[in-house]
Amino acid sequence: MKTNRRDFLRASAIAGAALTLPRSLLGAPAPGSVLGANGDIRVAVIGFNSRGKDHIAGFQGLKGVRLVALCDVDEEVLGREAKRQADKGNPVAIYTDVRKLLENKEIDAISTATPNHWHSLIGIWGCQAGKDVYVEKPVSHNVVEGRQLVRAARKYNRIVQTGTQSRSNPGMREAVEWVQAGNLGEITLVTGLCYKPRQSIGKVTGPTRVPLSINYDLWCGPTPLRPLMREKLHYDWHWVFETGNGDLGNQGIHQMDIARWILGEDELSPVVFSVGGRFGYLDDGNTPNTQVVYHGYKKAPLIFEVRGLPKSREFQDPKLWNANMDDYEGSKVGVVVQCRNGRMVIPSYDSAIAYDSSGKEVKRFKGGADHYANFIEAVRARDARILNADILEGHLSSALCHTGNVSYRLGEKLTPGAIKERLQDNHEMSEAVGRMTSHLAANGVDFGQTPVTLGSFLRMDPADERFERNRAANHQLADEGRKGFEIPTRV
Repeated sequence: MKTNRRDFLRASAIAGAALTLPRSLLGAPAPGSVLGANGDIRVAVIGFNSRGKDHIAGFQGLKGVRLVALCDVDEEVLGREAKRQADKGNPVAIYTDVRKLLENKEIDAISTATPNHWHSLIGIWGCQAGKDVYVEKPVSHNVVEGRQLVRAARKYNRIVQTGTQSRSNPGMREAVEWVQAGNLGEITLVTGLCYKPRQSIGKVTGPTRVPLSINYDLWCGPTPLRPLMREKLHYDWHWVFETGNGDLGNQGIHQMDIARWILGEDELSPVVFSVGGRFGYLDDGNTPNTQVVYHGYKKAPLIFEVRGLPKSREFQDPKLWNANMDDYEGSKVGVVVQCRNGRMVIPSYDSAIAYDSSGKEVKRFKGGADHYANFIEAVRARDARILNADILEGHLSSALCHTGNVSYRLGEKLTPGAIKERLQDNHEMSEAVGRMTSHLAANGVDFGQTPVTLGSFLRMDPADERFERNRAANHQLADEGRKGFEIPTRV
């Protein structure tokens, strides 16, 4: 049975190997014409080796929604889930090539949780094919493609939801409105936190064999087709810039989104720079595992901190690492809002605690909701205004992560002392970087052997989403895209 299934899936892959989206699909159907038989919303899920499993469960748990198709470049993953669905009495169409799936007129909406480098392209192609789109965070791998996805959603009148589910949670919505109303006074600083354990992904001496069940050409998609130079293909792509965005764009995008939401900013920051590096081990990753990003909004600064190492060196044992991470103001993965008359600590996706200036708790917020249901509600109504996390929100918050990484990648390696001198006029950033270097020292980092990277100080025109007078930085706002997988310059 296993051999027959694999043969069938390989045949499906060959049949679906069209190089471009058919011209007949370039244009959305008229609003209101997307519903399937009996008014059901027919959904396809693309990429479900990890986060996509939740997409499948989430949509199947909604009344009036049918999972009708699955797509994954790993035939083992695809076959396993297809069999599970069939065993439940829900046979689905299967695809290895998303372009073939998008030709299917019996699909109303797609939901994608592929690696980051595929998010925007699948979203744009989906809009062009007349599908509504639920796209996981970050919605893009770089700034330009995220903006193109926003344009595609508008041009083709598509409903496009971002997977930052905090925006649907009533506890978070109430907390944001409460602090924005001035109940703790003027907001002076918002700090996003991603203190999440990240151990070494290992170091290979040569190319690693890609499992035969994976169509590696399709897995790479928009990125160059290169030999695999790490132990694992799956998940560890997060820690390689060519396909991922580090923890800033992985876990951190959730907290970056909350931070920007609290500030009420609807453009990119006019000033950005980053400090950090990859410390504690030498492996095949090249994204920072320790990083501080500064976004210089006029209302108040937004600072974001990433830490992947534990509290100190004695906890670097794999058995101890996960349970011994730092926290800041009682939060490890969250947001801290400093105000004139107190602070708010947001330690999760659906809760917050407000304190007055003396440290006394004054109010708690709590409550979750269904982000998938919000998407389906908007699809039924053909009204993007219903969305709690419209694609524009996803683009802006994702782009804040990307511009921080652009600064980092253009940076210079310096000692902590030299960096401290450069930052002496920026009190908030000096304090955050000071905490970071103390954390690294506690982990036994030798700054002589592994200096810290001070990123390039970048100024941006938020309206154009281009850096001012910096060709090198602007070059990193987009990727070229491999032939057949280019991001459309016009949507």
